[in-house]
Amino acid sequence: MRIGLTGGIACGKSTVAAMLVERGARLVDADQVAREVVLPGEPALRAVAERFGQAVLHDDGTLNRQALGAIVFGQEDKRRELEAILHPAIRQRMREQMERWEQEDPDAIIIADIPLLYETGQQSSYEGVIVVYVPVTVQRERLMSRNGLTAKEADNRIHLQMDIERKRELADWVINNSGSVEHTRELVAKLWDELRQSRKG
Repeated sequence: MRIGLTGGIACGKSTVAAMLVERGARLVDADQVAREVVLPGEPALRAVAERFGQAVLHDDGTLNRQALGAIVFGQEDKRRELEAILHPAIRQRMREQMERWEQEDPDAIIIADIPLLYETGQQSSYEGVIVVYVPVTVQRERLMSRNGLTAKEADNRIHLQMDIERKRELADWVINNSGSVEHTRELVAKLWDELRQSRKG
């Protein structure tokens, strides 16, 4: 069973992912995979260097994120070109990981942690989607305290993603993470039981 996990920035998605893993879920993390596909020797890294020039590589062959960021920042066409190289590589690697786990354990509940799941139209690839939710006011407060941002800077980051209320509407399951850690843990436990029941069904 493949389940997508998403949310908004500062909603606590990683916390919920860790709680699901504690209960026995297998986790595929899109951010982790995104780092792996640009390691030295990876075809995606070669393609990025061919398209954007050797200046996007450090002397040791690793990706110079700062140099690449400077090229694509604010350049919509260049950003799209970069995504056209990276997104297929990330999705392919995630699929391979999920297939391996399904071969090991056909009853595995696999959680795919994808920050921009709805924004990139991937929801149909999963049997259901969990959204980790907190209201925008809580997102803003957490970002300001966690990253030392002003309210305006926090809002700018929040608005780069789909509205969290819209994500909540689209979700198959919602984990409201605006309360205590204990409360979130209870919600995750309840959801885990539901997932296992539907797995049996």
